[in-house]
Amino acid sequence: MYICIVFFLYICIVKRKIQIVMLSDGKITEIFCMADDFCKFFNETVKRHTLEENDGKKHRNKPNKLSDAEIITIMIMFHSCGHCCPKHFYKFYICEHCTHMFHNLLSYNRFVELEKEILFPMTIYVKEVLLGKCTGISFVDSTPLRVCNNRRIHCHKVFKGIAMRGKCSMGWFFGFKIHLIINEKGEILNFMLTPGDIDDRAPLKIESFVEVIYGKLVGDKGYISQDLFRELFVNDIQLITKIRNNMKNSLMSVADKVYLRKRAVIESVNDELKNIAQIEHSRHRSVNNFMVNAIYLPYISHTNPIVLPYSCHTLAILESMAALWHQYGISMASTCQILARYLPDAWLGRRNVIR
Repeated sequence: MYICIVFFLYICIVKRKIQIVMLSDGKITEIFCMADDFCKFFNETVKRHTLEENDGKKHRNKPNKLSDAEIITIMIMFHSCGHCCPKHFYKFYICEHCTHMFHNLLSYNRFVELEKEILFPMTIYVKEVLLGKCTGISFVDSTPLRVCNNRRIHCHKVFKGIAMRGKCSMGWFFGFKIHLIINEKGEILNFMLTPGDIDDRAPLKIESFVEVIYGKLVGDKGYISQDLFRELFVNDIQLITKIRNNMKNSLMSVADKVYLRKRAVIESVNDELKNIAQIEHSRHRSVNNFMVNAIYLPYISHTNPIVLPYSCHTLAILESMAALWHQYGISMASTCQILARYLPDAWLGRRNVIR
């Protein structure tokens, strides 16, 4: 018996690297207060701008036993704690250990039915409250959301006609792509969900996706495009990417090379969304509930920002120092070696600024 328990813990913790973190009662209360204030404001606004039906019939408008704020709080708790199965989380954690905070709990089947009712207010709440602010340094990337194994594509029915085949650096997949733009703190500035066959550069051509972005936008080699660079440059956005092996070398400032080194911060955000928030799995049974679970991803970056050791002002100073040293005849390679003495290994990694 004990051997089985130890083996199960080894598989869950070591192999899958899942971190289950329970929220305190004070944090849960804080989340509920934020959600409840927004739900009250949203319901009052909708009621004020909604026309009533005068057909002479009585319409039943009985409120749900579990409020919208409580549903939002439970969903945020699930995505923040690192649980894999929402059914197990609701039945064995919420219904057994959180009854002193949620007094009118429902069955799990009824709770799943009520999830889709909060999709519209939660989308507005995420777009207006939870998104971060641009600081002039942004990172862009896309990651696949697989909805099933490739061997089960022909018999998949939930997302039939919606999900598409796509290809990423890890191979072919069937599902969606989620496109993220974050700042240097790891806060999500904007996001977009597209089918898997959409090009990574397509969302950047949509004005509403990059309207809050300014300054420098760092991406991988998949975003290389002269037309896209010109289009973004007109909107005060400088697209910074590495060059391919068959391309000619181009001049680049020291700060831009440091930004390319720190592009991996968005990979950390993708890993957190998939392994802690559990937005990628193959247990979806409804398109609406899939959207409800995917819409909670900005809350993870909003509550757990990734703080980098240097700000954009520090990098601007270092870039000015490098320009002055280059003006007095010092080569760029020597300049980077001098800068490497003052920048810690946590920022530069184990390699130099310029290869």
